Amino acid sequence: MRGLIALLLACFAVASATAAERAPDVVLRGDLSGKDIHTYREVPFEVPAGTRRITIDVTYTGREERTTIDLGLLGPGGFAEQDGFRGWSGGSKRRFTVSATDATASFLPGEIRAGQWRLLLGIPNIRPTSTAYFTADVWFSGDDEGFGPEHGLSPPLKTVDGWYRGDLHMHTAHSDGGCLNASGTAKVPCPLFLTVVSAARRGLDFIAISEHNTMSQVSEMRELQPYFDSMLMIPAREITTFEGHANLFGVARPLDFRVGSASVPDWNALTADVAKAHGLISINHPRRPNDETCMGCGFTPRKPVDMHGFQAIEAINGRDPGRPETGIPFWEKQLNAGVRITGIGGGDSHDGSDGARDEFAGVIGVPTTVVHAKELSMEGILDGIRAGHVFVDAEGTKDRTLDVTATSGDATAHMGDALAVAKGSSMHVAVATTAVTGMHAIATVDGKRIGDKAVGTDGSASFDWKSDGKAHWFRVDVRDAAGKLLLLGNPVYANPL
Repeated sequence: MRGLIALLLACFAVASATAAERAPDVVLRGDLSGKDIHTYREVPFEVPAGTRRITIDVTYTGREERTTIDLGLLGPGGFAEQDGFRGWSGGSKRRFTVSATDATASFLPGEIRAGQWRLLLGIPNIRPTSTAYFTADVWFSGDDEGFGPEHGLSPPLKTVDGWYRGDLHMHTAHSDGGCLNASGTAKVPCPLFLTVVSAARRGLDFIAISEHNTMSQVSEMRELQPYFDSMLMIPAREITTFEGHANLFGVARPLDFRVGSASVPDWNALTADVAKAHGLISINHPRRPNDETCMGCGFTPRKPVDMHGFQAIEAINGRDPGRPETGIPFWEKQLNAGVRITGIGGGDSHDGSDGARDEFAGVIGVPTTVVHAKELSMEGILDGIRAGHVFVDAEGTKDRTLDVTATSGDATAHMGDALAVAKGSSMHVAVATTAVTGMHAIATVDGKRIGDKAVGTDGSASFDWKSDGKAHWFRVDVRDAAGKLLLLGNPVYANPL
């Protein structure tokens, strides 16, 4: 299995200060001495217009002599203004961030106004003969920046190239997630913490918490991420419109979701805004009804849509691959139209549950989207999805795997990759799996089944396909003897236009 080896865990504090982050925009420095004990110091810095996020990382010397610096932040106007006080962490944090939508725990989200801000230092202890030196690195982020490592939310938790298992779609009390209260007597908004605990119990490597049109969950996720140090939490939102739903990943700023309004006349306007913000957007449950039973759920655009604006489609939502509303036919229609778009899955849990209930209720991790990524970070997972290096474990197991390697001459391609196959030449497709011995590997070209091979005791199967020199897509799935879908593969693209 490609890259499936033991993974190295990097702790949150170290990983959040990776060498990949950009240089700070401002560096503040200063000295302290024994006379500064029990005093406060304001360190001013200018915030330029257009800033949407401020992130500060503070280091100082003298800790071995018990020097301690507490940290706070003041906006323009300071305590005199309603939104001037932006938080206080004591000495518990080194790095913190604030924006209009979210903030590190103990700090407050709110408007980032241009002008003079102040890093607030409190010195509860420094010995009379001691000296100390502090440095504060300050980053300013604009409209189109997401949740990079410098923001402290999605650091690389594992730094090894490999397959990572996760769920890209779930809801909590921050939108319409609801569950029974602790006494089991009434349904209440379901705490985000319960959802995260359930996901961790399933052994997932990553989750995306995708609330409807809001990012209010991000501050709480930022608080929880250091504790859940082996499961990556990706901020997302489910763009919920009257013409369909779509999950948006990797964008921090507010985004106008009102498709059909004067400001967002159609889906093309929305995806153009997503592209400017360097986000990844995936159509959710596209073949669900759009009526009173599921208002706005189905993808029913009123105006023509350029599907190239989307990077993925939720081919499987919950446990729907055997039902008429599964998104697989919609996905295949886009592939047949020449759109190279990744098929993913999403549990769509609304109650924090990781256990089976009725067949229509969403369960965390069912299905599981498995992504081949360079590392377990938000950027790594999203890049893997963009590349199509993905398969979907329809039943959300912990051990079923699928890898597809296509070769023609000396060239090799994996799921999501392109391969040139000359007219009259053959493409050999090797399939490697685990935990599905005796099941059936199904080969599909342009939506039509062309082969069915039993998976051998070594987990392998293979196919050979002769090219006509034209563009085609070739996909391998795994089904059981009754035809039930177990693993959904992404295509290899032969001779794409």
